[in-house]
Amino acid sequence: MTYTIRDAQPTDLPAIREIYNHAVLNTTAIWNEQTVDLGNRQAWLSARQSQGYPVLVIVDGEQNVLGYASFGDWRPFDGFRHTVEHSVYVRDDQRGNGLGPRLMAALIEHARACGKHVMVAAIESGNAASIRLHERAGFTVTGQMPQVGIKFGRWLDLTFMQLILNPGAPAPAVNKE
Repeated sequence: MTYTIRDAQPTDLPAIREIYNHAVLNTTAIWNEQTVDLGNRQAWLSARQSQGYPVLVIVDGEQNVLGYASFGDWRPFDGFRHTVEHSVYVRDDQRGNGLGPRLMAALIEHARACGKHVMVAAIESGNAASIRLHERAGFTVTGQMPQVGIKFGRWLDLTFMQLILNPGAPAPAVNKE
């Protein structure tokens, strides 16, 4: 099958919302307990685009959205402006088809093109598939936080992973305007 990765369009939002809501209701990949409406996803897409950050979709030949990926600011402080946190989600019936690694590679390329230095992943520690995906992409485990979240009536542990996008790059000069 032929797949294409492209920038998300407003017409993709119903499918993105469906993937997101499935993860909310059935997994610990998203630690929210409430599903979202189309307005929520429209606001999310608009915010990402206004920040210059990508929202990518992977589609089949008929333009069916099979997964999506994005990144945004990791923390809202100036000193973290070169670090982003990302998300990759694949439709439940499409997992295991190699779509996650394709989206991850495209997202890493976008982060480098944006001049970012580090990508951070925050993964529920029991999500072995996501941890393997990140390890194969070159991420390393940088921290473990036991019982920092709750979902489905149980405590969740968080694993932090990161990828230095440009190892050895000097820190940018400080702009003192």
